[in-house]
Order: sequence, then C-alpha cells, then structure tokens
Amino acid sequence: MDLVVWIDLILFLLLFALFIYVFASVTITNLHKVYLVFHFSMMLWPFCQFALKTTENPMFQLFYVKLAFIDSSMLATGWLLFTIFLTGRSKFLRIKSSLLLFIPSVVLSLGVITNPHDWFVLPVDGGYIQRTYGPIFWCIVIVMIIYIVISFYIIYLTLVSGSSQRIKKQVQQVFKGILVMTTFVIMDIFLNVILDSYLPVIPGLTSLGILLSAVFFVISIHRDKVLDIVTIAHQDIIDTIALGILVLDEGETVVEINQSLSPYLNLRIGDAFDMSVIFTKEHSDNRTDNFLETYKNSPLENIEIEWLQTNIQRYIKVDAAPIMVRGVMVGRIITFQDMTELRSLFDETTLQNDILQERNQMLIGIQNELFQTNRKLKQMAITDSLTGCYNRHYLTQQLEHEVMKNRKSQTPFAIFLLDIDFFKLVNDNYGHLAGDEVICSTVETIKQTLREDDILARYGGEEFIVYLPNTTSSEALPLAERIKARVEVNKVIVENADHPVSVTVSMGLLSINKDFRTEHTDSPKTYLNDLFESVDKALYQAKKEGRNQIVSILR
Repeated sequence: MDLVVWIDLILFLLLFALFIYVFASVTITNLHKVYLVFHFSMMLWPFCQFALKTTENPMFQLFYVKLAFIDSSMLATGWLLFTIFLTGRSKFLRIKSSLLLFIPSVVLSLGVITNPHDWFVLPVDGGYIQRTYGPIFWCIVIVMIIYIVISFYIIYLTLVSGSSQRIKKQVQQVFKGILVMTTFVIMDIFLNVILDSYLPVIPGLTSLGILLSAVFFVISIHRDKVLDIVTIAHQDIIDTIALGILVLDEGETVVEINQSLSPYLNLRIGDAFDMSVIFTKEHSDNRTDNFLETYKNSPLENIEIEWLQTNIQRYIKVDAAPIMVRGVMVGRIITFQDMTELRSLFDETTLQNDILQERNQMLIGIQNELFQTNRKLKQMAITDSLTGCYNRHYLTQQLEHEVMKNRKSQTPFAIFLLDIDFFKLVNDNYGHLAGDEVICSTVETIKQTLREDDILARYGGEEFIVYLPNTTSSEALPLAERIKARVEVNKVIVENADHPVSVTVSMGLLSINKDFRTEHTDSPKTYLNDLFESVDKALYQAKKEGRNQIVSILR
C-alpha cells in the first residue's frame, strides 16, 4: 500500500486514541456516553476511507462509500443538536422538532442505501475508489451546509447575548471545531470533486477536518468541562435562586451575576465593582462604616449588613464571603437578599407571640384559680367545715374499700366511736360559739394523739369516729385510753365562762383481729353498717355505765 492509503488509517487511529483518552480521563455520565457515541460515529469516516482502498471488490467498496456518507449525514444533524444543547436552547427543542431535524438525513440516507438509478454514486473503471457523484450527493452537501449555517447562527446569537463568560468560552471552542471541520469538508468537495478533472486527488482532507474538530471538542471536555453536568447546570441554578448573586475576582471585577441581582445593582460581566457605591450618604453610620472598613481591610472575613434602602423602602441584607482555592483568596461572592417581607413577617409574628403570651398568662391565671377552687371544693366535699377533719361520707367511702381489703388479707384493724359527754350543757351554759370552740379543741387534742395513718372523721354533732388501720386490740385499747385521758385534762378557755371548760368522752371500741371465720361475706356497705352498728352499741354501753368510759368489743 502507498502512503495515500495509510493517511486515513493514521487519522482513524488518532481519533480512536482521543476516544480512549475521553473514556479514561473523565467520569462517565449519560452526557459523556452520548458524546462517546458521537465520537465513535466520527471515526467511521476515516475508517471507511481506509477500508475502501484496501479491497478490490466493488461491492465492498460501494458498502464503505455508502456507510461513510450515511455517517456524515447523521454527523451534521448531531452537530446541530449539540450546538442547540450547548447554547442552552434545548428547552425550546421539543421531541417532535428534534425528530424533524433527522428527517432530511434519514431520507438522504435511504437514498444513499438504495442508490436509485445511480443518483448517488457511479463507479469509475469498474470500482468506487475513483467515482463520480449524482444529485443525492449534492443534496447531502446542501443539507450539511444548511445545518452548519444554522449552527453558526445559533452560536452567533449566544456570543452577542448576555450569556455568562463560561458559556461563551465553551461556545467559542465548539465554533472553532465546527469551522475547522467545515473548512476541510468544503476544501475536500472543491478540490477532489469539483476540480477532480483538473487536479490530482488530495487524500484525507475530510478525515483531517474531523480529527481537528474532535481535538477542539476534547479540549472543551477536559479544560472547560463542557459536559460536566454540574457546570452545565450552574447558571440555571443560580438564576433560579431568589438571592442576588455577584461573583468578583481578586481585582473586584465582576465575573458572574444572576438574574436576581438586577433589582439591586445594574452590572455587567467585566465591570469594576465598588462596594461603597451601594450605600448612599443617608445610610452612612457606624454599622456601614464598620462593614466597609472590614470589607476593605479584612477580605478573608465573612461579613454581613442589613439596612433600609429608603428610595425603594425595602430592607436589604448583604453578605460578603471570600472564595478560597487551596488557602488562597481568588475572589469574592456577594449576595443581596430582600428582607422586607421576612422582617414584616417577623414583626407580625412577634406581635402575635406577645398577644398569645398575654392570653396564655391570663389562661394560666384562670387555670390556677380553677385548680385552687376545685381543690377547695374537693376539700369541702370530704371535710367537716367546723373542725377540718374528714366528714362521715368520706370515711364511709374509704372504709368500704379498706375493711374489705383487710378481710381478704386478714389484716387486723380497729374502729372507735367517741362522744363528748354532756355536750348539751356546754351549749346551754356558754352558748353555741363556746360549744364550737370545745369541739374544735377536743378534735385538735385527738389529732395530736393519733398516729399518722389513723383517720379521724366527724360522725355527727359531737360524735367522732376513728379508723385505726393494721391495729390489733392490744394496740387499739392503749391508744383509746390516751385519747380519753388527754381530752379529760384539756382545758378550753371560752369568753362567757369564769374558768376554763373541760370535757370528757365516752368511747366504743371495736377491734377486728385476723380470724374472720365467723364473719359472713356480705357487700362492703352491709358489712360496714354492721361494724358501725356494733361500735355504736359499745358507745351506748359506755354512756350507760356512767360516761367517760371505754367499752371494747373484740371480733
């Protein structure tokens, strides 16, 4: 083989090396996978040109020619789609319109495959190494030119628009690649097709153009991260952020802005930025002076300030932070945030919270009053209003539970009923107020004598009943004796008496020991009434025997 044959092979191998380089040097995303398919299709042209020259079979030669031109037709469509995507205009490209872009290429590819009436290509000297082209070929050329012109127009619109510098650099790089490939393709058509009769064939022009365009594209992938999804989405993301974002380089030159910045500042990429211009004279105070001084003299600090912009009556918050790369400051990012609604909401929330706190305090006060009232009502419901000891109703409720529990566990207990002797004479001689004082003093004496777990209740009038839990008869009788003795020596001073008044008590004592075998099993109320009846009889017996006595019954 001569050198002419090897040129396309060498260019194919170089394209294959670039394919391997992209595959090995980047993190493969779905976008990179699409590019690798695209790059692989670019490799088909030089491969087919090489394979065409290595066989003498006209059928194989025709196959390689058709495959090369089908691939080139699809490549033009691919370049246009990639240009639309790269310039950020893909959102206007719907599925139907995307399919329409492929229709000319698909129709022409069918024409290439069928080659009706040799309208695509004719062999020369019985083979297709030397060949002549028909109208389908020129239709392919026209469609490719139209696609390339549309791509150049889209690139032009992007370069003259307000797109970010990053996007413009990427578009410029792709523009170079398309321009180089277009130039070499046109040269190949002009020199090797149009002037075929006048000039010798110059091999590898289109393959070289494809290689050079691939080089530009690989540079974009590696250096400009053209297919890095994070980089691609960067501008879209910051444009959707409500904060106004301003990115400065180390020389305070604007390198990036977003759409939300426009209400605060009218800046363009490349403008010089002066922080002091955002504060008017009316904003000059200690806070703004300290902010500007820190911004100027301490660039590594994160600083913020909030102030009322009087010309638009809005509260604006500015945050400034350094951009650090490997410990070196390479620029600043400054954000602008409208705090008016947030402040209004905060003030309204604070006011509502204050109102709620006042209402809560009122409710807490009412709740405390209700609690105290309920506690007093509950206390009044279970206690005697005169003496403060429990009333008969409460004691009955307690004993209905207690005595049945004692019967079940055979726990001993005792009950004694006492009555103040001749209490009617106290009322008759000294009055009812004096009688109340005698009752209260007697109750206090009894309380001081009883144990902690014992329960004292007013049974009615001057009668009182005491429940002694877990108490045997041998323990209950001495306790009753002490109560009787202390009441007897207790002196009560009353207003209408010439001397202190003392009283005595008569007591009926009922002791229930552990042996309950003789007891019948009735309801708690019936059993308790039986106990009260028994102790009442004992009290009656004590009064009958002369009062100031204790009559004890053991069951």
